[in-house]
Amino acid sequence: MNKKIAIYPGVFDPLTVGHMWVINECLKLYDSVVVAVATNPEKDSLFSTKERVAMLQNACTELKRVEIVHFEKEFLVNFAKEKGVQCIVRSIRTESDYEYERVLNHINRDINPDITTVFLGTDSWKICSKRSIRELEKVSC
Repeated sequence: MNKKIAIYPGVFDPLTVGHMWVINECLKLYDSVVVAVATNPEKDSLFSTKERVAMLQNACTELKRVEIVHFEKEFLVNFAKEKGVQCIVRSIRTESDYEYERVLNHINRDINPDITTVFLGTDSWKICSKRSIRELEKVSC
């Protein structure tokens, strides 16, 4: 029997309760989950890539079927194929998230139609953007 492996990509800057919710939902659906920490050179990061990977590793210590990796400078679907992944998991909080993710889904399917994208809709209390967390951080400092 083939293992069902999903990949959950993101910048995770900072790691949120919502991110952890998605990881735990993935574990209900898949045999294992690769959490891929991306680097986005167009954004000012609050934490370095190394710090974000470490935060995720610490947060997922008890989750034995989770692998935390860093990736950059390649198409996600190609990286996913290298990791033996069948599914990309993305979370949807708002309509604008859906529109953005829908376009990425079509691009990914053009590159590799064997990898499916699954959208998880978050609970309303988990709707919190990285931007709002960063703004709170600025105010509290």
